[in-house]
Amino acid sequence: MQLIDIGVNLTNPSFDERHMAVLERAYAAGVQQLVLTGTSVEGSEQALQLCVKLDESGQRLFSTAGIHPHSASDWNSDSAQRLRSLLGDSRVRAVGECGLDFNRDFSPRPQQEKVLEEHLALAVELQLPVFLHERDANQRLLEILKDYRDHLPAAVVHCFTGEQAALFSYLDLDLHIGITGWICDERRGTHLHPLVREIPRGRLMLESDAPYLLPRTLRPKPKNGRNEPAYLPEVLREVALHRNETMEDLALHSTACARRFFGLPAID
Repeated sequence: MQLIDIGVNLTNPSFDERHMAVLERAYAAGVQQLVLTGTSVEGSEQALQLCVKLDESGQRLFSTAGIHPHSASDWNSDSAQRLRSLLGDSRVRAVGECGLDFNRDFSPRPQQEKVLEEHLALAVELQLPVFLHERDANQRLLEILKDYRDHLPAAVVHCFTGEQAALFSYLDLDLHIGITGWICDERRGTHLHPLVREIPRGRLMLESDAPYLLPRTLRPKPKNGRNEPAYLPEVLREVALHRNETMEDLALHSTACARRFFGLPAID
């Protein structure tokens, strides 16, 4: 059984000096390929460097390049060119993480919107898929996306945590949906239990978002409280339960979906 983790923050300082051990545990758990999330220009550069350093085969580690909406205020005249350069590397398979976060508003909303449009323009120019972040901004994200969607090859709303109306609006735009350990959280994720049944095969992918979102259903829990890609099978188990699918079947179609979306090579 093979899994692909479409979103892991391996550049997070909590993984420093632990990268190979984390990857070895992931591979042993069946997570055969990982997409490292870029959330700033510097972080995107670091993600690519880790791919090259930790995967000589070029078959297992890939990355994204973008600026998270929290950091949209960091956008400057050099950002687009630096991202374009990164996105020209064969290891970098998507534009992002980019999007809108009106929950925390760490950057002004007009700036978030401007930076999102810069990312979408890059994705159209380079014909790459988009790795999207959205929180409390469903309608505004839709309004912006609609002007670009026909020219984008694909886009995924990563770490989907919204309600039914938001899910259906994204599916209506032919977007992909990423599900994390949020679905394992009995305090705030139970609304996702019936919703995951509504995501068609070919549109559903799984991600750890490690080191965040440790699945609360995981037993035993790690003492350090840090999530890892090796725990992705727990997300698989929970999603399969609520889709009334076997874990093997869900692994098969979600992995095939991720492989198509990011253009990843097959792993024997």
